[in-house]
This record gives sequence, structure tokens and C-alpha cells, in this order.
Amino acid sequence: MHLSNESLLVIIVVGIVAGWLAGNIVRGGGYGLIGDLVVGVIGAFIGDWLLPQLSIHLGTGMVALIVNATLGAIVLLIVLRLISGVGGGGWRGGVGRRW
Repeated sequence: MHLSNESLLVIIVVGIVAGWLAGNIVRGGGYGLIGDLVVGVIGAFIGDWLLPQLSIHLGTGMVALIVNATLGAIVLLIVLRLISGVGGGGWRGGVGRRW
């Protein structure tokens, strides 16, 4: 597989924007430039797989790519939050604590 400089730039821009949006929607803040990029790129893969499974087709173009990647990144962050138990009373959320 050969990536041109333009396609690599598009992947990076979409990843950063989608990761930042998902971080703000799910957690209330981003994860920094590299963290947002990683979350956005992994989210793009999740969105590319999940949305067609749900018969959702967003079309083509940069906006559709960002929305697709953002939805995938939101799913990723929610799953990570459920697994890690961070925030809002997860499985470690205060069980057995006495104040």
C-alpha cells in the first residue's frame, strides 16, 4: 500500500479533528495532539467498519470523513471508559469506601 503525502496529511488532519471532537464530547477535554490523533485514527477504522454494519452511509468528502471518524472515536472512548471504570461509578467506583 502506498500513501501519498496528501493522503497522509488527510489522515493526520481527520484524526486530530475527530479525536479532539470525540474527547470533548465524551470526556469534556482532549488528550493532547498525539492522543487525539491516535484516538481519531483508530476511531476512523471503527467508524469505517461499524457504520456500514448499521446501514449508515455518510457520503464522501472531508466532512463525512471527520463525522465518520468522530463517531468511531466516540465509540472507542466509551468502550475504554467502560473497561477502565474511569468516571461516573464504574466497576471500581467507590465500592467498599467509607467516608
